[in-house]
Amino acid sequence: MTSNSMLWTDTLSTGDARMDETHLEFIERINQLLATPEDQQLALYRDFLDHTVAHFAQEERWMLATGFSADNCHAEHHAAILETMRAVEAHYMDTDKRIITRMAEALAEWFPGHAASMDAGLAAHLQSVGFDSVSETLADPSTIKNVTMSGCGSVSCS
Repeated sequence: MTSNSMLWTDTLSTGDARMDETHLEFIERINQLLATPEDQQLALYRDFLDHTVAHFAQEERWMLATGFSADNCHAEHHAAILETMRAVEAHYMDTDKRIITRMAEALAEWFPGHAASMDAGLAAHLQSVGFDSVSETLADPSTIKNVTMSGCGSVSCS
């Protein structure tokens, strides 16, 4: 492991086992990129981007299933991260062989705060409405009120 490696700690736990499993995979992929020589990172990065697209889509499905608007601020954060991640490959192919490492380092810095705030809030919301993230079902669909939330993880961004 490099000095920039991320370690899984209890502070990253959201309380939702499926979300935490996906987050652990995200961290493992960041660490794999950071441990790989820069001239060998592109295939791993493409795989990591695909994983991140699926990771964010999973959380966004859960949000929609539990009363969030499609354009909530949590999903907007995901979109901004993916937009940046998608731009990295072209820069890498052009001239900047350090950009994947820098992106992985930036994500390692960003992720703990995101997990502790937005994702932990989402996990608490899922639990409060009886949403099972494994089956992606609600125990009682009537628990979802006829309101559309636009918050980051729970009802608001605060």
